[in-house]
Amino acid sequence: MNKLFFGDNLQIMRDHIPSECIDLIYLDPPFNSKANYNVLFKEHDGTASPAQITAFIDTWHWGRESEEAYSELISYANRLSDLIQALRSFLGTNDMMAYLTMMAVRLVELHRVLKNTGSIYLHCDPTASHYLKLVMDAIFGIRYFSNEIIWSYKRYTAKSNRFQRLHDVVFFYGKSENRIWNHLLDDYSDKSATGDSHYKIDEDGVWFRWQKRKGKDPYKIFLSEGKRMGDVWDIPLINASAKERLGYPTQKPEALLERIIQARSNEGDLIMDPFCGCGTTVAVAERLNRQWIGIDMTHLAITLIRHRLEDAFGLNLKPYQVIGEPKDLESARALAQHDRYQFQYWAFGKVAARPVQSNEKKKGADKGIDGVVYFLDDNSGIAKKIIVQVKSGAVKRSDVAILNSDRDREKAMIGVFITLQEPTRPMIEEAIGVGFYEPVNFPGTRYPRIQIITIEELLHGKPIEYPRVAPTATFNRAQKKITKGGEQGMLDL
Repeated sequence: MNKLFFGDNLQIMRDHIPSECIDLIYLDPPFNSKANYNVLFKEHDGTASPAQITAFIDTWHWGRESEEAYSELISYANRLSDLIQALRSFLGTNDMMAYLTMMAVRLVELHRVLKNTGSIYLHCDPTASHYLKLVMDAIFGIRYFSNEIIWSYKRYTAKSNRFQRLHDVVFFYGKSENRIWNHLLDDYSDKSATGDSHYKIDEDGVWFRWQKRKGKDPYKIFLSEGKRMGDVWDIPLINASAKERLGYPTQKPEALLERIIQARSNEGDLIMDPFCGCGTTVAVAERLNRQWIGIDMTHLAITLIRHRLEDAFGLNLKPYQVIGEPKDLESARALAQHDRYQFQYWAFGKVAARPVQSNEKKKGADKGIDGVVYFLDDNSGIAKKIIVQVKSGAVKRSDVAILNSDRDREKAMIGVFITLQEPTRPMIEEAIGVGFYEPVNFPGTRYPRIQIITIEELLHGKPIEYPRVAPTATFNRAQKKITKGGEQGMLDL
């Protein structure tokens, strides 16, 4: 069964992924770019929203975790051990060295789980590609290096005193000489593509040229179905107007993953992406009838991937497991204690709410509105608002009163209070006293203006109560995809 894991990919691989079970690995790890990457949302009317939330911080620092990883790597007493020691001697204990040790221990595990017939594609940029190539050589072996693929694209940036960077690098390695290889061919799109101006197209649309023979009639020489694919791939970036754009930073185009997956795997094979982000690899693997494993360490990404798969495949989506999410009250408490913000993101995913601002800017006690849900309860096209607050600590009556005040200020129809702790009787009474929202187009129906939902109730599937003519999407919606034997069509944003 397909699996989506929440957590640190190193520990997940060690605890859950057997040796030599993966046919193809694609990884697009952080590049050590020293940047913060935000998920962008859209407002209910489709316009860009100022709301955004940090998806991940691509900055690494040498510390205890780096030192422990370094100690593990040098204990192997092999080529990788020698390389890591040499890199530390050259770089020192700086941010780059911290990044390389983080990557090296994970690449060792990726080598372990890859089948002998498997392939691995490591996506990177010039920030650390030269160092990562050495690490890959040490782990997978120089003889099993196949290609340095250049992903070429166009973009427009501000003026600078250097040339524009218009490509990424993808290192392609196998684990043995006996690896899966499906030949892919480029189409001949025009006469110049053939490299020979004598070629023409016949009535069947096939390229050919006449071959003259001395003393004999000329005869046709036909081109093959296409030309052998090179290692420079001209695939457009996902621009602001692209239909597959989800608003996730570093999202890669499906065309890139489709080429990789088709070349190096067959239907039914198992594909893994240990840094799966917004889930492009798993979405393409699903469409191409491969099995898949995706891993990410943020609940924001896990929630986005779930929405993406459901939007893209609908009823044709094959069953999959989500592993690492809280399944009971004890594991929910553990997540809240470990990372309050990840706990919040997980709760948002249970009620289809989106964050309203970057939580990293909101240190200290919870204040204000954490999330929002938009919905339509008539045919006017004007969305109504629900505000959401998530509490993992102690709660009291005044919390409900403050939420109701925030609801009034935001002109929201409903306020939802999600709490890990059981609400007190005065809290329940305060919520009841606020009364009900009664939509005009739903005569005889009413919904509590303040709703208290415990985490235990959330785990048992209790939803927010509101009219559901057409709830709006939390994230940009993925296009409906076509699979073999599946439904057809397109779902726009």
